[in-house]
Amino acid sequence: MNFTAIKVIYFNEMMRFWNTLFQSVASPVISTALYFVVFGSAIGSRMENIEGVSYGLFIVPGLTMLSVLTQSISNASFGIFFPKFTGTIYELLSAPVSFYETLIGYVGAAATKSLILATIILVTANLFVDLNIAHPFWMLSFLVLTCVAFSLFGFIIGLWADNFEKLQIIPLLIITPLVFLGGSFYSISMLPELWQKVTLFNPVLYLVSGFRWSFFEVSDVSVGISLLMVFLFLAICIAIVAWMFRTGYKLKQ
Repeated sequence: MNFTAIKVIYFNEMMRFWNTLFQSVASPVISTALYFVVFGSAIGSRMENIEGVSYGLFIVPGLTMLSVLTQSISNASFGIFFPKFTGTIYELLSAPVSFYETLIGYVGAAATKSLILATIILVTANLFVDLNIAHPFWMLSFLVLTCVAFSLFGFIIGLWADNFEKLQIIPLLIITPLVFLGGSFYSISMLPELWQKVTLFNPVLYLVSGFRWSFFEVSDVSVGISLLMVFLFLAICIAIVAWMFRTGYKLKQ
C-alpha cells in the first residue's frame, strides 16, 4: 500500500476545502437555520409530536442526512472530475498508484469534508433544540458509513460525467427528491398505506431511519435492515469503481 500517494491525494483535496472554508461552512449553517425557522418553528409549532418526539427534534437527523448525502456526492464527484477536465488524471493513471489508493485518497477526503459539515450542522441544530443522542456510537457509525458510501457514489458520478451538466443532473434530479421522499421530514407512518409500501423501495429511507433511531430510538424500518442496506450500497459502489478502473471506462478516452 502506497501511503505516500494516499496522503498526497488526501491532503491535496482537503487543501481545496480549506481554501474555500467560508463558503463551505456558511452554506450549511445558513440552510440549517432556515430549515429550523421554517419547519421547526413555523410548521413544527402547529404539529403534534411524532412518536413522542417534537417535530423540531424529529427533523434534525433528516436535515443532517440531507446535507451529508448532497455534500458527499458533490465533493467526491468534483474531486475526480476536475483532474479529468484538466487532463491531469493521466498523470495519476501513469503513476505507480493502484485504484484502491486513488479511491482511498479521494473518497477519504470527501467523506472527511462531509463529516466536518455534519458536525457543524448538529452544533447549529443544538442552538435551536435541546439535542440528545441516545446511541452516540451508532450515530457516528451511521454517519461515517453514509459519508463513505455516498462519497463512493459521487466518485462514480465524477468518473462517468463528461461535462459539468452531467455532474449535477443525478444529485439534482434523483438524489435530492429521494432524500425528501425518504422520511427526512416526516415518518412514513403518516403516509397512506399504499405510499408506505412504495417508500420502502427508496434506499434513502433506510439511511435516514437508522440515523434517526440512533438519536431517539424511533425508526420506520429495522435498524439491522438499515445497516445491511448501507453495507450493500458500499459493496455495489466499490465493485462499480473497480470495474471502471480495470476497464478504463471514461478514463482512457
